[in-house]
Amino acid sequence: MEPGNQTHIPEFILLGFSEAPELQPLLFGLFLSMYLVTFTGNLLIILAITTDSHLHTPMYFFLSNLSFADICFTSTTVPKMLMNLQMQKKVITHAACVTQIFFFMLFGGLDHFLLTVMAYDRYVAICHPLHYTVIMNPRFCGLLLLASWLLTLVDSLLHSLMLLRLSFCTGLEISHFFCELNLVIELACSDTFLNDVVLYFATGLLGVVPMTGLLYSYMKIVSSILKMSSAGGKYKAFSTCGSHLSVVSMFYGTGLGSYLCSAAIENSRASAIASVMYTVATPMLNPFIYSLRNKDIKQALGKLFS
Repeated sequence: MEPGNQTHIPEFILLGFSEAPELQPLLFGLFLSMYLVTFTGNLLIILAITTDSHLHTPMYFFLSNLSFADICFTSTTVPKMLMNLQMQKKVITHAACVTQIFFFMLFGGLDHFLLTVMAYDRYVAICHPLHYTVIMNPRFCGLLLLASWLLTLVDSLLHSLMLLRLSFCTGLEISHFFCELNLVIELACSDTFLNDVVLYFATGLLGVVPMTGLLYSYMKIVSSILKMSSAGGKYKAFSTCGSHLSVVSMFYGTGLGSYLCSAAIENSRASAIASVMYTVATPMLNPFIYSLRNKDIKQALGKLFS
């Protein structure tokens, strides 16, 4: 295939996890089950929060949006993977690949910003409880959500448009089960310097800054909890952010683990297996973490089922 504009490229090949035919039904059943659990669990969280007036607070407002982002996040990759496993077909068109990258970065980035916003919400609740209702008013919460959407939308749109300037030659095999941005850029036979600069700059700006805010919030939270005199007060304060801290640790821990794995083992399916943890497993476990550790969610789910 001669080098040319990317619109002439018919498809990429997603190598996935294994080419062994006997493993395809097992992988299909495993990921279908995980996807259904993820979709159902997060949908129940959304329904429980929206139908129970007692949960119409900033914390649960952001939690419902996080559950929505998790549903969309997994829906950008898993259904296509299931279709490829079922049809024994591992191809994806260039247009579908760019679209997948756009939505993957959009909802993955939205998860990132929402976790930061939720950390700030817990910081205000614990460190400034008397001013909580004034600071976290509905208008400010709406602005935080809108800013999260706009920033991730601009970032994902920028990277997607930058892909359109690249040309591709041969060897369009992606050692993954979805189109990951850096892997697609590596396949280009045209100059990718500008794409790499934009990728590292955007990752640094939209990754490090919210992460700094998240870490600062929890540093202040821990400091405030340690200053409390009563053990009961410490336990109550920690319990209000325990679920969120568990989700944050799992999200960033699995994401960092996947990045380190891909950096240490280049062009290997081991990175694809590691990516399952933050693309599929983490969104699946989030509803369990919030429902099992949160009495209000348990009561709302009980009302929903009754």
